[in-house]
Amino acid sequence: MQEFLRACDAVVEDADTKNLATLMNMPAVSLLQRANANYDGAWFNAKHLYALLLHTNDMRPLEALAGEFGYAIVPLVQPAAIDIHQALGRAALEFAEVTVETHSAMADGRVDQVERARILKEIAHAEDALATLKASVKVA
Repeated sequence: MQEFLRACDAVVEDADTKNLATLMNMPAVSLLQRANANYDGAWFNAKHLYALLLHTNDMRPLEALAGEFGYAIVPLVQPAAIDIHQALGRAALEFAEVTVETHSAMADGRVDQVERARILKEIAHAEDALATLKASVKVA
């Protein structure tokens, strides 16, 4: 908990505290007190954390919180948008390859490890193609 509070305190101290407090709908003094890692009465709730992350885009508190539970925060890489027609064609092709690979594997009525790996590989390709299609539709 202490690392989390230290990270929150550092983000508040590094930010323009008065502006940040205004964005978080609280007085600057309250924000400083709530984020103060050296104050036993510090009370930083989920709404405060969300607002702090949203308005500063500084993920140190989230990283510290995850680290205290043995996890790490890794940013997601968003696929680049392309022409919607190309994205749709790629998604359809990848789904067709999933279908072909699955039907081939099921020809003998069972799926062995090698066939399972091939199917999962094709599913991953299809998921990537759908993510690209989604990104392309969002920017259209």
